[in-house]
Amino acid sequence: MQIYLDYSATTPPRPEVIALMQSVLAAEWGNPSSLHDWGARAATVLERARMQVASLLNASPETILFTSGGTEADNLAILGITRHYAQPQHLIISSVEHSAVSEPARILEQQGWQVTRLPVDRVGRVDPLDLKAALTANTVLVSVIYGQSEVGTLQPIQALSQIARAHGALFHTDAVQVAGRLPIDLQTLPVDLLSVSSHKLYGPQGAGALYCRAGLELVPLLAGGGQESGVRSGTQALPNIAGFGLAAELAEQELSSEAARLSQLRDALFEQLADLEALAVTGDRWHRLLHHASFYLRSADGEQISGKTLVRQMNLAGIGISSGSACNSGKLIPSPTLLAMGYSARAAKSGIRLSLGRSTTQADIDWTVIVLKQVIERLSPRLALC
Repeated sequence: MQIYLDYSATTPPRPEVIALMQSVLAAEWGNPSSLHDWGARAATVLERARMQVASLLNASPETILFTSGGTEADNLAILGITRHYAQPQHLIISSVEHSAVSEPARILEQQGWQVTRLPVDRVGRVDPLDLKAALTANTVLVSVIYGQSEVGTLQPIQALSQIARAHGALFHTDAVQVAGRLPIDLQTLPVDLLSVSSHKLYGPQGAGALYCRAGLELVPLLAGGGQESGVRSGTQALPNIAGFGLAAELAEQELSSEAARLSQLRDALFEQLADLEALAVTGDRWHRLLHHASFYLRSADGEQISGKTLVRQMNLAGIGISSGSACNSGKLIPSPTLLAMGYSARAAKSGIRLSLGRSTTQADIDWTVIVLKQVIERLSPRLALC
């Protein structure tokens, strides 16, 4: 029996998505920029996908720019704005950003930019008052992640974006973990830039999108043929984008029912592990991604089990979970997110994440709880009995 509980890392492409991608590869393989019939058919596929992604976000299709994934979308948002300035200015991010935002910010800092990293509380939430206090006359951009991939905490994006824009700063959010799982309405959410990724919502890897508010200009990262409204050069990966579009459409259709189902399973997981003293919940229990549960292992008498050890043991039992973000899970360092939340370096090495998806059942949750308790007791009887 195998149980996959790492849907925050990636999701399996839906059969409908795979079938469409095969069809596009076989019959709609033209270059969307070409003027002949083959190009026109490809362009139709491309624009259909743009409308599907736009509909998921309740945005205008012309505001959707296709990229290779969430990382490129984040980089395009950050660098596409900051490269407008000949002299370094001020950038604000949170202290719990994905590396696709924190790394561009670090590079900008090396180039002379002032970068403020907003603190978070013990559950990983940014206080809007901290943002208000951090804004300066030369703040040009604020970027705060919508749903934190490692601990599941949802940020008060509505309040944060309103504060930034009232000050005259642009606002970007990485919504990779949120899109397709919670409603996003860009007609009412006051953000200027928003990043999404195909493979987090049962589309293929290698496709993503950046919402860029109408009238906002970005400096391209790539020089070339000027595709995607002149912002993202390079022939579009049409099969991937087509799959992304269909995945977005299906996610929109199932959003309400799947959100209710996943939140019930998530709550059941929390409830069934509540009596296990060895595990403590990380992140905000209530302002949280609906499919997401995360914990750290408490130490006993100086003993500490790493999250990676627990991941390996669960994998031997046929259950796939993760230790922190998939982008950092191979590194033997304390989690920067847990450190920012006030955890010790030792505790920050012991985080685990279980994220649920379309194939997850109550039976999967029940069996995972049994196995997890057995693994912890075997690894550290003293820890399990605390």
